[in-house]
Amino acid sequence: MLVLGFEEYREPGRRLAAALGVDYREADVHRFPDGEHRLTLPPALPARVVVCRSLFEPNAKLIDLFLLAGTARELGAAQLILVAPYLCYMRQDKAFHAGEAVSQRIIGRLLAGHFDAVITVDPHMHRTPKLADAVPARHAISLTAARPIAGHLRTFGEPPLLVGPDKESRQWVQEIAQLAGLDFIVAEKQRSGDRNIVIRLPEAEVAGRDAVLIDDIVSTGCTLARAAEGLRALGARSVRCIATHLLPGGGADDELSLAGVTELLGSDSIPHDGESIELADLLAEAVRSLE
Repeated sequence: MLVLGFEEYREPGRRLAAALGVDYREADVHRFPDGEHRLTLPPALPARVVVCRSLFEPNAKLIDLFLLAGTARELGAAQLILVAPYLCYMRQDKAFHAGEAVSQRIIGRLLAGHFDAVITVDPHMHRTPKLADAVPARHAISLTAARPIAGHLRTFGEPPLLVGPDKESRQWVQEIAQLAGLDFIVAEKQRSGDRNIVIRLPEAEVAGRDAVLIDDIVSTGCTLARAAEGLRALGARSVRCIATHLLPGGGADDELSLAGVTELLGSDSIPHDGESIELADLLAEAVRSLE
């Protein structure tokens, strides 16, 4: 087995290879002035190849993956496993207006046509019950970052109160709370626009406690910020946020800092500055399950 990675996601790829006890090599991508890519792989590949790449900002990366898959088959790869801790285009699962592309279904089928297995973490799917419904590969594995996050929470000196900012977050916050042996509450959200959000917190013993907001994905941070303001108003001693996926460029850092959040932490599903919760062991376990 070999792990093939890419420059912009090098360190998580290396950690996955180390967790699997196999070599790590890198695909070379040359970008021509016209925007096309030339992809070069190691000239000889083993029968099993694990391709590790986060699919944040996905468009050019998807082309690279399709070029890689076709070339890898020619170079001897019999089984191609895509490990994409952040999986793109999963949000649009239906046409909300006439003529809209259902990107989840289209991209899912393309990936399934090139890879024997697709492994991801906490995909952003609301109405699609199983990853296999979106990505009909031979093996479609959807993991949750609950265990790594719970492991991080167990390092806290005093047990915090976990908080889900809306009903969609209940599945994550409840599982993490059970694994870490912590209390949790889930707020109610009312949205009337991208940034016009009202959060209602349930009655709970918040005063004097450290609170940790839990969610799957953070972009603008508006929902978490409104929840943080509510927690501070109820007397929380501190408020931190942990999410599986931190999307850069949405302004979440500033929004949450203004709301009194002292720490924003995510996994290494998307490269970002600062500390991150590593997913290599979780991903390696899933790869091994395919043997």
